[in-house]
Amino acid sequence: CYKCYTLITFLFLLSLSADIISTVEFNYSGELLATGDKGGRVVIFQREQESKNRPHSRGEYNVYSTFQSHEPEFDYLKSLEIEEKINKIRWLPQQNAAHSLLSTNDKTIKLWKISQRDKRAEGYNLKDEDGRLRDPFRITSLRVPVLLPMDRMVEASPRRIFANAHTYHINSISVNSDHETYLSADDLRVNLWHLEITDRSFNIVDIKPANMEELTEVITAAECHPHQCNVFVYSSSKGTIRLCDMRAAALCDRQSKFFEEPEDPSSRSFFSEIISSISDVKFSHSGRYMMTRDYLSVKVWDLNMENRPVETYQVHEYLRSKLCSLYENDCIFDKFECCWNGADSAIMTGSYNNFFRMFDRNTRRDVTLEASRENSKPRAILKARKVSTGGKRKKDEISVDSLDFNKKILHTAWHPKENVIAVAATNNLYIFQDKIN
Repeated sequence: CYKCYTLITFLFLLSLSADIISTVEFNYSGELLATGDKGGRVVIFQREQESKNRPHSRGEYNVYSTFQSHEPEFDYLKSLEIEEKINKIRWLPQQNAAHSLLSTNDKTIKLWKISQRDKRAEGYNLKDEDGRLRDPFRITSLRVPVLLPMDRMVEASPRRIFANAHTYHINSISVNSDHETYLSADDLRVNLWHLEITDRSFNIVDIKPANMEELTEVITAAECHPHQCNVFVYSSSKGTIRLCDMRAAALCDRQSKFFEEPEDPSSRSFFSEIISSISDVKFSHSGRYMMTRDYLSVKVWDLNMENRPVETYQVHEYLRSKLCSLYENDCIFDKFECCWNGADSAIMTGSYNNFFRMFDRNTRRDVTLEASRENSKPRAILKARKVSTGGKRKKDEISVDSLDFNKKILHTAWHPKENVIAVAATNNLYIFQDKIN
């Protein structure tokens, strides 16, 4: 699934902090790709159709729509600034010609409708062609408006605004399989929303202690099961995952299943609790497995086995000796995401130095690839990269001491049906596809 990947799209944004990409998400068909950034903007890319001149090539992704989703706000009651940064984007299944997506910053979730027009109406009775109202007394005949072709125009309009339900910063949103409800999670609570109701939500998880000094963990991610609308999971900063069933109780404080891997006492250190914090959790498309990402590894869990993961993949184990310096520069708190391919046979996650890692679950083979502007020529084949941990360094290897920790890939996405991947490297977006022979 990852033997050869070639670049098909490269987007370079201005080197401004507002242009740093904060989330990447394919829609259900994979024809659209949405990115959100720290400036509150959402950029949607559409896959071009295969051209007749190149029938064996697959279409590239080009900008389809750009709109400002969130603006900076100020909470006067708490004297806090609310950033416009887009934390998450989630697409809704397409019901008609228009597309819909949810986007959220720290406090407010918005439902957007993205539609396009390529025809305009002309020949109104009460309006002139320039839009001004006509004098009713001068209208002596009736006209039938006609539709005329026009240049395609894409419109993004806010359909719903879900606000004032989270005291803490929202870290996750997830659309339920019933396509009528969705979850939103912050540090201490998980809420259930109906897509048609904006003024209230149901609090289904609340781990806030009576005394905040007794707080020992926070919620880091939450996701709905892909097929069972009553099941969801949420992960914690202690490295645990709780699976809950909404049929059991209105408040899911008691989980149905509790997933935790026992810690090896011999490897315990000052950083153990920090690096065990789960930054992302994703169900497989089949719903049988779930994947979690902590600081150093990716783990695959069978939902029927709670005591340990069935697969563990080391992402950058060579950084274990660098944890002290990573703690000092705050990189140890970076939240890496992970994703499945469409067949659940491979997984992908990011690392430092603009590296991203791919693991084949069937062969247990893995590869490290690099998204860099130096090799961003169209159709350029990515070369596998290796990191040297000491001793003599081979020609193609890079030393662990020369890794750039300012270049990090936190957000990745995999096309739901094909081997096409999107990788966000700070303010650059790369889209790769497997090589076609």
